[in-house]
Amino acid sequence: MRETEQIMQMAQENNGTVTSAMVTKSGLSRGILKYLYDHGKLEQSGRGVYILPEILGDEIYTLQIRYKRGIFSNDTALFLWGLTDRTPNRYCMTFPASYNVSSARANNIKTSQSVDSLFELGLTEIKTPAQNTVRIYNRERTLCDILRKGNHTDIQLITQAFKEYARSPDRDISLLSEYSKILKVSEKVRSYLEILL
Repeated sequence: MRETEQIMQMAQENNGTVTSAMVTKSGLSRGILKYLYDHGKLEQSGRGVYILPEILGDEIYTLQIRYKRGIFSNDTALFLWGLTDRTPNRYCMTFPASYNVSSARANNIKTSQSVDSLFELGLTEIKTPAQNTVRIYNRERTLCDILRKGNHTDIQLITQAFKEYARSPDRDISLLSEYSKILKVSEKVRSYLEILL
């Protein structure tokens, strides 16, 4: 099989997306990506990220590839978990405290930073609407995060998120309570749950 065909097959097996890192890892030349791009076989959806022309770009997945250390959080996590019907106008990602977020901010990402001991608390994965896997905080961590001091989440968005969570058959109130203590928002969480449950 020719290298161009191998790269096209890689893209088809990965929901229409192929990255320069994937090509390098496979031992193929990254120059072939440029060739395929120049000949209209692939489109560039981000730096080092290429998609098949018939595939709609998955901006969330592209950001995850570009910022591997980032975890989708706050408004974006609420959207991906179905706890809000508002599509975020800027995506939110949380990074380790030592991470330089200037590039992410320059790309219009709302950034948060977390101390190392809390950075991976509630970390999980979810499929984007385009069926690509990204890193995200679970629902319980997200609900605590939007109540934290300095997080300027709209009160209506918070109320809607807690209502949706309270209706969910697979909610985990004990985990939410545990996280609320760790993240020091237990009183706020309790006040929302008393109204809704």
